[in-house]
Amino acid sequence: MVSFETVSEQQEAKRLLRAALDDALAHAYLFHGPPGVGKRALATAFAAELLGDEARVGRGSHPDLYVLEPLGDQIRIDAIRRLRHDLHMRPFEADRRVYLIFGAHAMNEEAADALLKDLEEPPSYAVIVLVADELGSLPPTIRSRCQLVPFRRLSERTVREAIAAQAPELSADEATAIARVAAGRLDRAALLLNDEASKRRAARLELARMVYRAPEFDAAAAAEVVVAGSRARAREAAERELSGLELTERDSEQRLRRAARGAEREELLAALEELAAWYRDLVAFSAGADVAVHCDHAAELREDAAVEVLPAAEEAAELAREAWRELAEFNLNAALAFEALFVRLRRAFAGVALAA
Repeated sequence: MVSFETVSEQQEAKRLLRAALDDALAHAYLFHGPPGVGKRALATAFAAELLGDEARVGRGSHPDLYVLEPLGDQIRIDAIRRLRHDLHMRPFEADRRVYLIFGAHAMNEEAADALLKDLEEPPSYAVIVLVADELGSLPPTIRSRCQLVPFRRLSERTVREAIAAQAPELSADEATAIARVAAGRLDRAALLLNDEASKRRAARLELARMVYRAPEFDAAAAAEVVVAGSRARAREAAERELSGLELTERDSEQRLRRAARGAEREELLAALEELAAWYRDLVAFSAGADVAVHCDHAAELREDAAVEVLPAAEEAAELAREAWRELAEFNLNAALAFEALFVRLRRAFAGVALAA
């Protein structure tokens, strides 16, 4: 069943939506915030409240519910045209028709322009809910015609509780480390519980140490380990994407491509976040603190920590953060970008490398 209570935290979003249900509905809402924090679940719960049928909305089978998701890398104008055609049909059963547009940040310019016309003058019975992971890619004209509903990263405690429920066999340090690496996202926490994902994380952390411990560290080989891991993640995502779906060959191909590209990019960015977090942990331990993101590797961090390592670790953390910003913003060759990063990291630790 879908309800507001099934969504963790997000009190501001729930307050705005309850006020809308109690007082006056807007014609369009824009849910925005990081992936994996409850946007989809709360959008579905909101639709259930509007249509008065939790069961069928939860199954996606209510006749007055229209769900649009990206196929391929974008939401294109043809998909918006089909939605616009449906938009001008009267409700079948309920007093309203509800339109959920997931991945709204993936609308291309033509699609956004087409949707704008109906956001300006929608039918009185229609409620349109756009769900986006970021606002920056949406035109200001779209944003200005929707009531914004912000979503925040979840607390470490909430993520840790979800991890404990899914994997009660983990130690407290392991659960805490995964919660901290997940950075407030339940989707990332769930992924890190996967055995293959856990192995990829362990390999990345070993590379982070080898930068300053291995006398013959090979930047190109290290980069290939990271890139190979991202490709493996892409294959896993593609295999899961079509499970239980009946799609045309063209739609299947587009959906597979989107899933693979998204997963590969996410894995590369996660690798950079983990590298940055490792070096921040090394800074903290070198300065005498005993709190870390990677608390399940506290023994290795204590072993590596030293006052003379501190400046190099600070520089390394900033280099990893800078690489994250560049990869997030530009279409870079991942292998070359990571090789260049590992060369710079190695250079930062020159003179303070520890024996393996």
